[in-house]
Amino acid sequence: MTPAATLLTSETEARLREIGEVDILIGIPSYNNARTIGHVVRAVMAGLAKYFSSRRAVLVNSDGGSSDGTPDVVTRAVVDYGAMLISDRQSLLQKIITPYQGIPGKGSAFRTIFEIARRLNAKACAVVDSDLRSITPEWIELLIGPVLDHGYDYVAPYYLRHKYDGTITNSIVYPLTRALYGHRIRQPIGGDFGFSGSLAQYYADKHVWESEVARFGIDIWMTTEAIASGARVCQSFLGAKIHDPKDPAADLSGMLVQVVGAVFALMEEHQPVWLDLSGSNPVSLFGFQYGVGVEPVHVNVDRMVANFRQGLVDLQSIWSQMLTSETMAGLLALKDCSLQSFSIPDDLWTHVIYDAAVASQRQVLPKEHLLKALTALYLGRTASFVLETQALTSLEAEDRIEALCQSFERYKPYLVQRWQEPTVGL
Repeated sequence: MTPAATLLTSETEARLREIGEVDILIGIPSYNNARTIGHVVRAVMAGLAKYFSSRRAVLVNSDGGSSDGTPDVVTRAVVDYGAMLISDRQSLLQKIITPYQGIPGKGSAFRTIFEIARRLNAKACAVVDSDLRSITPEWIELLIGPVLDHGYDYVAPYYLRHKYDGTITNSIVYPLTRALYGHRIRQPIGGDFGFSGSLAQYYADKHVWESEVARFGIDIWMTTEAIASGARVCQSFLGAKIHDPKDPAADLSGMLVQVVGAVFALMEEHQPVWLDLSGSNPVSLFGFQYGVGVEPVHVNVDRMVANFRQGLVDLQSIWSQMLTSETMAGLLALKDCSLQSFSIPDDLWTHVIYDAAVASQRQVLPKEHLLKALTALYLGRTASFVLETQALTSLEAEDRIEALCQSFERYKPYLVQRWQEPTVGL
């Protein structure tokens, strides 16, 4: 592990000495985002000038070795405050542009941001993705304001998204996290967060930087650690998150392995927090909610169902080690049904995820094998959701996600019972 003392470059250390302390830190992790990061930086600058003009602020670009000039775009980005009817307070905003060290990935970039926040004694922080096309100056107020003005420690984003965007969140991460920890944080892996300086220090001190967290697992880790530590958590409505959505059937296995792997690892670490919890509670939501247009997401249902059915053939022996015989019987019943009648019901899917979590805890298979074997199951559930919601709007489809969450909560005693059983095989 890279010691904190050598985490920052000598140039960054010198900048920290020049700056001293700040009230607000905004972090932007990046890797080859020259095309989009200029807009993000300008939105951040405008948001700080408009809503926090009297506060000392710093923008930190934690870059993964971009070869397309991303850091240069950050350096050159300026805002015409006069055109925006904002007094020119640009001189108050400092910029730190630094490479990060460690495993390539968002988590390593965040680690550098957390360490800089600690060193500058920042009171409130936020991180935003570098490829956002929908970020506005108001996002900065919505991510920072609850921390500075209302005493919250953690601000999760609340977006309106297309019903087929964020399917890992909708089918696994949100319902499972909600059932485990009792907080209805709708986008626990949203990517854009606000947090207090004290929580940044807490994050910086954790020893997770050689794990899945350093790649895709950082978002769910931040959310879960905030809840488990007893931090005050809330959400802010940010409107649409417009980025480059992908077909849920394409190139997902790596992300699924790392995100769900992080969720399962956190289940084991925080077992004392969640075992005795039942039900869930709403989480405060800041911001004015309004309808937004969302970009379409195209899905290939035939390919997803074919992938699931191939899994029934190729992975049956592995699935039988992960899942109970009752859960397997429910899946095998789908082998020969027609495409239009194909359905993985909420209760069956809940048992699939709970069985997989128990199998991970018991190490019945190497963790990576177990998690990769989930991919075809996840594609089957996603296809089922698409077939069920084709005629629904994204808002109407939200009712189906709520029903799935209630299934996860209803069957949590099943998870707890299996989790605590002596290990005698599945």
